[in-house]
Amino acid sequence: MIAVLTSGVALGAHVPGLRLAQRLREHGADVLVDVLERWLPGDRLAAVVESRRSFQRDLRFAVAAQGLATDPVDDITPEAVEALEKHWEEQGVETFVVFSGFWLRLLDGYLRRRPTRTVACHVDAVVSPSYRRASRYAPEAEHVWLAREDGTLPWTIPVDTRPPVPWSAREGRLLVHGGGWAIGSYRDRARELAEAGLPLDLIVPEAPAAVDWARCFTLDPDWHPWHDDGLPPLLEVPPASADSSDSSDPEGRGRNLSYELAQSARAIVSKPGGGTLLDSLWTATPLILLEPAGRHEAANGRLWRRLGFALSYDEWHACGFAPERLEPLHQALLGAAARPRDLLDGLLTPRT
Repeated sequence: MIAVLTSGVALGAHVPGLRLAQRLREHGADVLVDVLERWLPGDRLAAVVESRRSFQRDLRFAVAAQGLATDPVDDITPEAVEALEKHWEEQGVETFVVFSGFWLRLLDGYLRRRPTRTVACHVDAVVSPSYRRASRYAPEAEHVWLAREDGTLPWTIPVDTRPPVPWSAREGRLLVHGGGWAIGSYRDRARELAEAGLPLDLIVPEAPAAVDWARCFTLDPDWHPWHDDGLPPLLEVPPASADSSDSSDPEGRGRNLSYELAQSARAIVSKPGGGTLLDSLWTATPLILLEPAGRHEAANGRLWRRLGFALSYDEWHACGFAPERLEPLHQALLGAAARPRDLLDGLLTPRT
């Protein structure tokens, strides 16, 4: 049994964890997924939801919170920890794959009593806030990186078995979003792009925020990562000017967060979270970089520019959003996903 351990407050790490679990199951592995927030008391979980609203109002809140937030493990009761460890024992977990450093603190005592292979997966190019806090826990864990600031892509998670959509077959639209929690300057930038005549797919934080100058999508409001192991479902929503009796597009329900839209896009306009890097890599879709949320995302953006996969928004704006600047980035991305080591092989191949 392989346990994939994620956190719902960071969809840029949670979604890659879900995709890894999906691929492992396709290869016949027994996999369970657990989300850190499932073990929090109700009042603490409510505070997490409220924090998300604050972050959406102002990116500076999200950046500041990375340095000020308390460790969520402090709020998990000893009884919950005992139940969690019992669950791992009953399921016969032989490998833990961790996508949030906070899990390493929970695993630390368990691993001392029951040594178990533990793989810490880093989706960012430098140590992210959760791993920075966990540096002294689970010292025997293996650390694998999907990206490194030195310009390498050591490992990857195979998101798709299909090749990227050819450049000539793409719709010419831009996918604009603010990461899993819909934060940052992306809506202001989307309006600028629309005013320049560029067709957009825009992911908004909630249905009432839909606009009439872009095709809009939002996360299903009934979906929460601590209640559902499925990929985040997007719904297409009518514009603000549409008849309020119009319903959300039922065909959008169940669509993987961003990925299907990214496949046919000419570029993803977003802050450079780890999940967005993975979408860009596997769809061979260039990134137009917006303001990062923290130094780990800033490092991601520097890496993607260094590899020739991205432009900053200001760079693209300075050349009048010239579409011909994007194809060389797409060409640089083509085939790049095949170069890193496949994390599936690293987990399914017996260690020598």
